[in-house]
Amino acid sequence: MTDWLDLALVYDPATRRCDLALGDDGDLVLDETPATPMLVSLLTDRRARPDDVLPSAAGEPPAIGERRGWPGDALDARGRRIGSRLWLLARAKAGELTQRFAGEWTREAFGWVTEETGSAAEIAVAWLRRGWLAITVKVDGRAVTVNQRVG
Repeated sequence: MTDWLDLALVYDPATRRCDLALGDDGDLVLDETPATPMLVSLLTDRRARPDDVLPSAAGEPPAIGERRGWPGDALDARGRRIGSRLWLLARAKAGELTQRFAGEWTREAFGWVTEETGSAAEIAVAWLRRGWLAITVKVDGRAVTVNQRVG
């Protein structure tokens, strides 16, 4: 079992956004579970690799921030990256290959779990309905599920 300690994030499914949790006294709440790093891993955009096909519309010129990602990644001496490349599925076609990419990119985003706990995160990716993948990740007994729009 790993000792977890992060500022707590609260996820609002209606807006699909996270915010820092505040206690009754107005102070930031600490999270002693893997939930906060799990949300960061799933819901933030990892920088696209040079060989990734970007989901920009055909004929559009490339934008400055088109590869997305957190600028702070450039400061990590060990080359670690946060977030996932799931955002690249925005224009993908529904199919087995897309489901495989979602699984692989989720495993990539949760590579840190093996380092922290000694065992890999449990990941399941399944079609929820047309155009939507359900991605479930389980770490240290805590499960997080997000629905990812595809296409």
